[in-house]
Amino acid sequence: MSETMDLDALRHAMAENAARPEGPARGARAEALLAEAERLGVALGVIEALSHQLQMYNYSSEKDKMFVPFARLLRMWDEHPEDFDAYETHSLHWVFKWMTNGMLNQPHIPLASIEKWLGEMEHRYKVAGHSERAVRMSEFYVADHLGDEERATRAYDAWLAADRDDKADCHACELNGQGARQADLRHDERALELWGPVLAGELTCAHEPHAALASSLLPLLRLGRPEEARANHLRGLRLVRQMESMRGAFASHVEFCALTGNEARALELLAERPAYFTDSGDPQGLKNFLAVTALVMDRLVGLGLGEQRVPGPAGRDWTAAELAVHARGEALAVAARFDARNGTDVVSRRVRERMDQRPLVERLPLGVRVARPSVAVPVAPASPADAGPRDAASLVAEARRLSAATGGPVAARAWATAARAAQDEGLELTVRDRAEIADYAAIHSDDTAGGFDRAAALFEEAGDPAEARAARARGAFALARAGRLDEARAAIREPYEQVVLDGFAELDAETARPVTAVLTSRARILLMGHAGDEDIADAEACVRELLGLAERFPDVPRLASQAAAARGMLGDIAVHRGDDEGARALFEGAVEAHLAAERPWAAVDCDMRLVGLARERGDLDEGERRLRAALEHGAGVLEPHDVAQLQLQLAELLAAGGDARGASDHALEAAHWADEAGDGAGLGAWARFQLGGHLLGQDRHAEAAEILESALLDLTSDDHGDGAIVQARWWLGDCARALGEHLQSAEAWLQAAELAQHWPEQRDHAMLANLAADALDRAGRPEDADRAYVRAGELWASLGRTGAVVRCLRARAWLDSADADAERACMEAAITGCEEALPDAGDDRAALLAELGHTHRQFAQLLARRDAPDAQEHLERAAAAFDEAGDTEARDEAREALEALRG
Repeated sequence: MSETMDLDALRHAMAENAARPEGPARGARAEALLAEAERLGVALGVIEALSHQLQMYNYSSEKDKMFVPFARLLRMWDEHPEDFDAYETHSLHWVFKWMTNGMLNQPHIPLASIEKWLGEMEHRYKVAGHSERAVRMSEFYVADHLGDEERATRAYDAWLAADRDDKADCHACELNGQGARQADLRHDERALELWGPVLAGELTCAHEPHAALASSLLPLLRLGRPEEARANHLRGLRLVRQMESMRGAFASHVEFCALTGNEARALELLAERPAYFTDSGDPQGLKNFLAVTALVMDRLVGLGLGEQRVPGPAGRDWTAAELAVHARGEALAVAARFDARNGTDVVSRRVRERMDQRPLVERLPLGVRVARPSVAVPVAPASPADAGPRDAASLVAEARRLSAATGGPVAARAWATAARAAQDEGLELTVRDRAEIADYAAIHSDDTAGGFDRAAALFEEAGDPAEARAARARGAFALARAGRLDEARAAIREPYEQVVLDGFAELDAETARPVTAVLTSRARILLMGHAGDEDIADAEACVRELLGLAERFPDVPRLASQAAAARGMLGDIAVHRGDDEGARALFEGAVEAHLAAERPWAAVDCDMRLVGLARERGDLDEGERRLRAALEHGAGVLEPHDVAQLQLQLAELLAAGGDARGASDHALEAAHWADEAGDGAGLGAWARFQLGGHLLGQDRHAEAAEILESALLDLTSDDHGDGAIVQARWWLGDCARALGEHLQSAEAWLQAAELAQHWPEQRDHAMLANLAADALDRAGRPEDADRAYVRAGELWASLGRTGAVVRCLRARAWLDSADADAERACMEAAITGCEEALPDAGDDRAALLAELGHTHRQFAQLLARRDAPDAQEHLERAAAAFDEAGDTEARDEAREALEALRG
């Protein structure tokens, strides 16, 4: 049998338990500590243990258990109030509010009992001389729950009118409740005004700004402020996701995802807390969570994802459609219990309204990566073919018209739409139709040549050898883009020689088009790789032939487009010849020509050439303008991966110009489009890495931490390099330190140091080890901090950084784990290190003397704390070192400290 705890040990154990993560384990430990208190037999110990138990239950999903310890406390107060000290007397009256709201959230407790308890609270507060502010607040929550608007308004006004005293909720919690009232009335601006000091971190407590951040999400969306809503989501989710008592706030974050086009993210959040689907100790929280679950599932069903596998209550697998029905039914069943108790339909009506909400924002990128639903939702922008007739024959005709007029991605999508419709309707496509479908599909895929070979064979079968040659030429260029340049040069030879053999004189408007494709492909291939003068000359000859054909047939739209492309290639030729100014004019002309030909997406390539030239000149403004033009020209047509690349380049350019906010906005877009492209682990991870750094640069630490943690899931040494991973963890440590998460910051820095230890240059390794030691000290882990300081000191010593070594030694001396001998050993080693390095210090002599002065000064402080006799000696030596270093201010401070010690 274990020995009975004394009162101090009991209090220490309760403090340790309170510091553990919320959950049933804390409640179980509180029960065991109550038993220890009862064995101790000290009335105050039992009172404190009961208060502790009540608090552990309140901050958990077991809120239904808190009434028993409170009833016992109240009885003890009534019988022996002298057993309560001042703090426990305050605590007993404070938690009256918890009891009122706790009863309200338990539908099995009769309404009459709640009203009776509210009267009991009012009476006891009057007897004790407390303000009625807390009473009126509790009455407001009762009236609001019942839907009694007249009483709620009266109680709310009385709440605000009453004096604040030490029994009122903390100011942060009060503002959260008052703001929620205004938001319920759709006075969103007023709500955000009330929440302002809490959201800004000026007023905080154990549950704030956690709750206010969650409450602010939908009002911000309704006011058209989605960026602020996203920021509050990232900040707030980090605070509440591990707090069991904040299931309602967690549900609000899931709800936010469901209403902003982030259903996949909502699923991931639901999967994080499986117990929330069934924990019944807090019926109010259960009802809210189930209602939001139903909202998410209905969104998925509405998107055609009813068969998507989703997280749900344990014991079986769920589809979205199945869980939608189950969650709705369970939420309404819990609501019905409240309404039966209350004699109204208010709770059920509010639950239905919450479950039936429509999205407030169609798409709001969050920055974090999520797994896409297994059944993909079409995300490509609609093509012109989507707006017209829907029967297959009409779609084929529309696709052919677009092929002749503009070609490009618009025509490719039109042909893909027509092919799907033809298959659905059983319409037999002609060989020519199938040839064009294959050709366009190959152009807009990663297929290097096979798709073009199939298209060429179909064009041959359709009796069109000219288009077959054009398809083979495009296949040759695809090989070149894949880095297979020798194969590309061999593949383009036959189509080009046939074009030359046939000659250009007999061409008409129809037959000229495939010829231009061959000429374009050959010119581009010749300009790739290490093009020599002969290749450049041959490419220019092809381009001149292209321009000549366009001039012969000015009324053919596709030839006008080819002429624009030819101007762009002339720009490439100018670059090869070192004529950047000439190239710039040619690229600008090509952009204008593409726009005139109504093919803006074709201008993107020349836009990017202009970006490159601008960056070489260091003209960031021009580079930004051209990148924005590229995004505009490619809008609705570019593939998601291409959009991501453009957005990321714009982010990097803005960051180089000092616009961190603009950089973060575009890095966010880059991450979103990379995810849409299915490249979340590659380009998306890099975009998130950049985004996290930009957010950190704006002191948006919680947002940055969420983004960086998401990026680190996908950053790999093979794809992104160790440097990016080390930097991401370093930034994450900076974020955690700013948020007061010292153990987390130490972990991030130690993980970064583990990677950096193999680098040839060890400064980063030393710095990370030093930062981790500092964080471990702040986290109250002195033994671990001491080991980290030893390692950091060794690394600094290997780099010849005496000052840094000395600072590590001083830090070790100040650790809580250091005894008098350890303090003396560290400080004497620091002094010796400084003195031995001084003769060879050179330009660093003054700095090293200052370190010596600080060491003597701090050694004196440690010695004085222990009443050691040599403290004065070290203050004298500190003053002398500062004087020699030329730091008169520090010298005078040391002398003043010496006089104070002598006095």
